[in-house]
Formats: sequence, C-alpha cells, structure tokens
Amino acid sequence: MKKKILIVEDNKDSLEILGLRVTAIGYQVIKARNSKEAIAFAEAEGPDLIFMDMELPDADGLIFMDMELPDADGVKTTAILKQNPKTSRIPVVALTAWMSELWREKASKVGIVSYLLKPVSPQTLKQTIEKFTNGSPSPADNRPLEFSSPYWIGN
Repeated sequence: MKKKILIVEDNKDSLEILGLRVTAIGYQVIKARNSKEAIAFAEAEGPDLIFMDMELPDADGLIFMDMELPDADGVKTTAILKQNPKTSRIPVVALTAWMSELWREKASKVGIVSYLLKPVSPQTLKQTIEKFTNGSPSPADNRPLEFSSPYWIGN
C-alpha cells in the first residue's frame, strides 16, 4: 500500500505541481487548500507525512476548542494537529517561500520537523519524504529543526 502524503497549499498551481511530483515519486497524494481541509483530511486519512504551507487563507472561521481562528496559518494549523491524538504523531514539514528566522522558530516550537524553502527540488522532496516516512519521529522526539534551501548558505 502506498504511503499517503498530505499537501496543504493555498496556491492552486503550486499544489498541482507538488502533487504531481509527489505522485511521480510513488506516493499517494491528498490535497488541502486551507486549515479546515488540512485538519479534516489529516483526521480522516491518517497521512504518513504532511507538507504544510506557512501562509494559508482564512478557513471561514476555523473552530478549535471553542475558539474561532479566522487566520489559521500553517503554524497554528500544525499546533492544532499536534494537540489532536489522531494526528499528533504525523510528521509535519514546512514548505514555504518565507525565509525568516522568526518563522523557523515558530515552526520548531509547534513540532514542525523540517523547513523547506520553495522551490524545492525533486531530489530534496524525495529525500525528505523518505526520511520522515521510514521511521516517523514520535511527539517526544527533540530533534532540532532541519532547514533546506537551494539558496541557503549556512555556517
């Protein structure tokens, strides 16, 4: 049975391209365009990995624990998924155009396991999927957040 990858992306073209790339690598793709769909599909489908865009549109008043979250971005959406026993163990990888230390820090705090900058190469995409679906980290896993970009110049 093919492993399932949930892609959460509000840009239709980016969602289609990423979906085609993931399918070509050999995985089943589930597509979500906002926070509400991401949470519903994660609960219903139990994906092996989630690629989460950091900037998501208003999901028409996402309700969580009796609170309305009108602007549930990828960080807030991941925080909700990590608090839900049905979805807390699914590794989440940020896939974003935002190259910001602040966002990387926020992502790490809510349990995002890796941070990829768009555009991501097919090779990096494949390596990331294989890494996080061949032995998914547990919620207690305290690995540091990984960062990958074709433009990144590290220390």
